[in-house]
Amino acid sequence: MLDDVKKTAEQKMQKSLEALKNDLAKVRTGRAHTGLLDHVMVEYYGAMVSVNQVANVNLGDARTINVQPYEKNMIAKIEKAIRDSDLGLNPATNGDLIRVPMPMLTEERRRDLTKIVRTEGESAKVSIRNIRRDANDGLKKLIKDKLISEDDERRAQDEIQKATDRAVAEVDKMLQVKEADLMAV
Repeated sequence: MLDDVKKTAEQKMQKSLEALKNDLAKVRTGRAHTGLLDHVMVEYYGAMVSVNQVANVNLGDARTINVQPYEKNMIAKIEKAIRDSDLGLNPATNGDLIRVPMPMLTEERRRDLTKIVRTEGESAKVSIRNIRRDANDGLKKLIKDKLISEDDERRAQDEIQKATDRAVAEVDKMLQVKEADLMAV
């Protein structure tokens, strides 16, 4: 039981790290990448869905993303959603195709991307801390049910804290590498 709680917590922390790694990969340094628009949500018949569910998203060239909606009435909604996102993109409509040029990376744009990266990192840290809290709650429940001793709970809490510290350190390391990549000219 004790091992299950610790193992589950560590697996969830690994998943949080993988999710952060995927999110950081989407923050590109000046090159177009279709994954950039994965988090942009657009209203589709009353439901909020990602752009890639209502449109074909592909690369026009190294610096342009082409978005072709499946329905013509979605062009304005998709364009507005991209413009309103925190990505700093300025889409242009050309008939039934939306072109999203990637802006040149100025010093200001690099700082904006660094802020986005730090926000993603902070979200990952919060997620990891929530996993720790849930694991500790599970341990308290085991004590309440008299399935483990308080000494076992204390040791398990220490191990979970060490796993949390390792995961947070890994997040910091990922952020440092990505920020250095973003600020390199």
